[in-house]
Amino acid sequence: MNTSGSGTLMLTVFLRHDQSQNMGELQGKLDEADWWHGFPPEGCEIVSWVVAMGLGQIVTLRLPASKLNSVNVELERRAWGVFTTEFYPTYDFVPVRERLTRESDARTATT
Repeated sequence: MNTSGSGTLMLTVFLRHDQSQNMGELQGKLDEADWWHGFPPEGCEIVSWVVAMGLGQIVTLRLPASKLNSVNVELERRAWGVFTTEFYPTYDFVPVRERLTRESDARTATT
């Protein structure tokens, strides 16, 4: 999906587990914070949500730029005490890679 100029952005969030707590404690805190219903906030699309063993969860969202503050607030409200968080603006590299491959093929075909 090309989102350039559409007022949307992609945001990758690293949710690093608090390893001083066991899974039961973590899940209890997530339940108390209504994590599974409250994150991500309405209007945000989950592009991917994966577990990286030894690291935690990596969530990539597509959202209107105007929702960025809502994502931050929901993480503060619901994730703190369970995860430490890191945020990275991201974009879909697949179309770029495909274009670069075509350009490389064109260059090497003429030599």
